[in-house]
Amino acid sequence: MNARVVDLHVHWLGRTDFVNALALQEEIVAKKREDPSHLDELLLLEHEPVYTIGRTPDQSSLLGAAHLPHPLFPINRGGQATYHGPGQLMGYPLIDLHRCGHDLHKYLRWLERLLIEFIAGYGIAASRRESLTGVWIGERKIASIGVGVRHWITMHGFALNVCGDLSPFNHIVPCGINNVAMTSMEKETGRAFSVAGVVASFKKLALNRIGHLRSAPETEPISV
Repeated sequence: MNARVVDLHVHWLGRTDFVNALALQEEIVAKKREDPSHLDELLLLEHEPVYTIGRTPDQSSLLGAAHLPHPLFPINRGGQATYHGPGQLMGYPLIDLHRCGHDLHKYLRWLERLLIEFIAGYGIAASRRESLTGVWIGERKIASIGVGVRHWITMHGFALNVCGDLSPFNHIVPCGINNVAMTSMEKETGRAFSVAGVVASFKKLALNRIGHLRSAPETEPISV
């Protein structure tokens, strides 16, 4: 058996309220700042229905907030408005980029490749699109990515549409991209999925691929 040092802890939290998940991320980031040897972590979960928007003065993707059927949270990530809810696999990596070459661009591309490889295992051919962070099947978006970074420690992450109702996206301009069609693993394949049913496969892939992120050469840091 090939021994491998596991330096990423992956936790499946099940259905978790957005506020509690955000507090847990803040707690882990604080621990990692206090103790640089604290292992990187990946939180996997589902949310109760919620909208979020990143730190931007442009709120046009909300189409005004009064009509939204679920709570709205402005948060410390980049990007425009999106929706999270049942049927989405949420991934919140808390990763110290000091260990990964101080390269945020590489981190974003790593997340995209991880998601593309994951859904390929279910027979879904996806790709990234130039200048549009996320994962796409043609013109249809299946996964959104929005990250925050504090002192080179990542927060927030990705939302992969696995199954369930996509209609809450109709109340916003998803990620600020006009006329985007949202899709899911269930919609693309016609097969029944659950978030809990795909977690084990995603955890295994993430543990196998974290080394790809670690391989970045060290560069001189810039302040984040």
